[in-house]
Amino acid sequence: MSAPGQYSTGQGRGEISLGARFALLAIVCLGLMLLDHQANHLARVRQALSIVVYPIQLLVDVPSGAWQSLRGWVAERDALLAENEQLKRERLSTNFRLQRLDTLEAENRRLRELLESTEALGHRVLVAEVPAVDLDPYRQRFNLNRGLQDGVFVGQALLDADGVVGQIVEVAPFTSEAVLITDADTAVPVSLNRNGLRTIAVGTGDSNRLRLPYLTNSADVVEGDLLVSSGLGGVFPSGYPVARVIEVRVRPGQSFAEVVAEPVSKLDRDQEVLLVWTEDNEPPAETARLVGGL
Repeated sequence: MSAPGQYSTGQGRGEISLGARFALLAIVCLGLMLLDHQANHLARVRQALSIVVYPIQLLVDVPSGAWQSLRGWVAERDALLAENEQLKRERLSTNFRLQRLDTLEAENRRLRELLESTEALGHRVLVAEVPAVDLDPYRQRFNLNRGLQDGVFVGQALLDADGVVGQIVEVAPFTSEAVLITDADTAVPVSLNRNGLRTIAVGTGDSNRLRLPYLTNSADVVEGDLLVSSGLGGVFPSGYPVARVIEVRVRPGQSFAEVVAEPVSKLDRDQEVLLVWTEDNEPPAETARLVGGL
């Protein structure tokens, strides 16, 4: 076992040896730095080291780059989604306005047709709106937004831009009720426009069908003949289209043929109709007095 004095001497020598090594390394480093600064002798060494270090730098930058790319992608996706939602709302709003414009255009077209037809009528007329239509097979009627205050009276004729629609059956101060010409209890005096043959068109309860039950098998009627109002009875003004013949069947052994016609008016689609006053079809005196007192 070594004496304490000997152990202390060895430790001191070790410390002196480490100090000398550190000093030597420091001198060498300083020398290399001076040489590199003056003559750039270590440029190739740095280049070689940069080649080795570059992949490490890339690997170190991968997480940061991926995170930045992910954040950018998420932000761009959110922006695109928000823009898409905005465009959807704008498209819906635009479509809504376009639909309204289409409705207004169709309404204006119908009103123009009605006004053009009033010029041909040569009688006093009034445009009325149809807020409700009842196409029950046994009761084809509809309401109007015109009544006694407008001079409407029971029995008054209704037309649209294409022809005869029906007539008034009930009147209230501000509204009225009309019956279609296709109602099962309605009959319209008509004549064939081609030859003037007179007959009566009877409603069937079907908004697309009228019957002509009083034409004989020998009557001069063919498919395609236009039926116009004859003016008999003083309800409907004469000369206005009512229906067009679509079927003629001769029935041997019976006196009358089976003749079916289709109304020319848009009975199930009308939104506006014309109330017509003629010289021979003015409101009764009691109605006029009632209107004057409203």
